[in-house]
Amino acid sequence: MLKTLIIGNGNVASHFIKAFTKAGTIEATQLDSRKIDTISDYDVIVIAISDDVIATVSEKLKDTTSLVVHTSGTVAMNVLQTKRKGVFYPLQTFTKDKSVDFSKIPFCIEATNATDLQILSTLAKALDVKAYEISTEQRKKLHIAAVFVNNFTNHMYTIGKDICDEHQVPFEILLPLIEETAKKVKELSPKEAQTGPAKRNDIETIQSHLENLNLHQQEIYSLLTKSIQEN
Repeated sequence: MLKTLIIGNGNVASHFIKAFTKAGTIEATQLDSRKIDTISDYDVIVIAISDDVIATVSEKLKDTTSLVVHTSGTVAMNVLQTKRKGVFYPLQTFTKDKSVDFSKIPFCIEATNATDLQILSTLAKALDVKAYEISTEQRKKLHIAAVFVNNFTNHMYTIGKDICDEHQVPFEILLPLIEETAKKVKELSPKEAQTGPAKRNDIETIQSHLENLNLHQQEIYSLLTKSIQEN
């Protein structure tokens, strides 16, 4: 039984405590980061809080003998002020009150020694998730890639919905296309899967599209079109 403490009460911490509690081999406790005083020893202490306060909170734990990890995609492991340190980063978007299937989330793990890395592998196995040993520098680059495929892509959905709403077209018509696009990259490389007027260099269609967009949308459309054509 892995004795685990989760520090934090935000989206990630809330999802973690639910998943840890469901796992039969994890004894999980949750604690607000503002209420850290003297804490017992745990197998793993998970700091699941905002990136900008990870170092400050870990300073309060510097005397612990427990393995302390954070869950950030961008913060270096060595920001942690504890003797034993690591990273347990779930590469997924978390939204409050929306359930998440942890078995489908890849985890990036890192530690300063093989023993602690094995503890994180055991924790991942208890959650029934796939773990990848990823260094701090690799994780930072992976996080950038994640912003492109998740955050920026979702913003494209927002623009698409704005266009649909403006012209009284149901956005749901686009959902099968969105699903097929996501499905396709499981079978082909994104470059091979690319389609559309920019890929075909269909100048007439591109010009027609630009004429039907506002200035902000034109700028984004033109930038992405150029990127596709030059890739």
